[in-house]
Amino acid sequence: MGKYDFLVAELDSLKEQGLYNVIRTIEGPVGAWTVVDGKRVLNMCSNNYLGFADDPRLKAAARRAIDEYGVGPAAVRSIAGTMSLHLELERKLASFKRAEAAVSFQSGFCANLATIPALVGKEGVLFTDELNHASIIDGCRLTKAERVIYPHRDVDALRRAMEEHRDAPRKLIITDGVFSMDGDLAPLPDIVAVAEEHEALVMVDDAHGEGVLGSHGRGIVDHFRLHGRVDIEAGTLSKAFGVVGGYVAGKKEIVDYLRQRGRPFLFSSAATPADVAACIAAVDVLEETDEPVRRLWDNARYFKAKMAELGFDIGCSETPITPVMLGEAKTAWDFSKRLFEEGIFAQAIAYPTVPKGKARLRVMVSAVHTKDDLDFAIAAFARVGRELGAI
Repeated sequence: MGKYDFLVAELDSLKEQGLYNVIRTIEGPVGAWTVVDGKRVLNMCSNNYLGFADDPRLKAAARRAIDEYGVGPAAVRSIAGTMSLHLELERKLASFKRAEAAVSFQSGFCANLATIPALVGKEGVLFTDELNHASIIDGCRLTKAERVIYPHRDVDALRRAMEEHRDAPRKLIITDGVFSMDGDLAPLPDIVAVAEEHEALVMVDDAHGEGVLGSHGRGIVDHFRLHGRVDIEAGTLSKAFGVVGGYVAGKKEIVDYLRQRGRPFLFSSAATPADVAACIAAVDVLEETDEPVRRLWDNARYFKAKMAELGFDIGCSETPITPVMLGEAKTAWDFSKRLFEEGIFAQAIAYPTVPKGKARLRVMVSAVHTKDDLDFAIAAFARVGRELGAI
């Protein structure tokens, strides 16, 4: 038996189960329409909530940064990689999030990997929602702390778990703000209340809340008016902000500590000037106007209402995320392939990203979609849905 035979067998098994992910290739800018595998299609599955991925203002800022700073810092932040651009972004993120301070990372994934192990050692206890993002799960795995996984959004179960661990010297509750596969919100006010009863830290991953919820897209903490009561806001700059990177915003002491002990900050090279400058431009746009956020929500409400009228199961989303629930992985992949033939790019999502039997298309509308775009998508979903017996 060859040393790679087990991998070949695993890949064959994935294909037989309909779980093999066919990864398509983007061949142009990410916008409402884009070229995928050589075909111009309506993009209904990227996280480009506000259309910033191809925004002229962000592109101009990136070009200027390259001319002024070059293409990269060529060092980790803690040695020789911190540029004035990084500090400017962090100041602006802190102001935008209405937090005391902020620190940026290479990605939202890195932000979680940096924060969770740094704040909770083996003597602590982590309380984490069962549907939290993989980056939170992996951040928890990097610690020697005890992990308590509570049922999704179940604050009563969380309260009971906190009571059982009332004597733990460090306690950290971690939750997604917006759960990315279903689009529902964490019951953050109730979680904060429980944390305050038990002197626990609260960390919220706002990856799908920033640019979407709150005033001018400031996120879930602003949405619930919990400024100063949530200790840590982690997030990404690759979704609504349209670029790449991550951040943590919160109490100054926490941010300062992450600069000293956050391993991705200490051991992975800093983000490039072009990326950082584009992120600064995105924050500047949102500080100035909420118009992209309002357009996003108008489009989301319209699309979801029409899909529900057609009879699709679109779950319980409270955000622009629209899961089209299809059940089995093969059904979801067949649906995705037929939509692509109809000119719609909407990828299937199946196990292990979601539980078995809960495969879906996760549709992501954008502020740059027009009503005609949405009507085109709705008509295609209707045709394919009837053809495959999904409605």
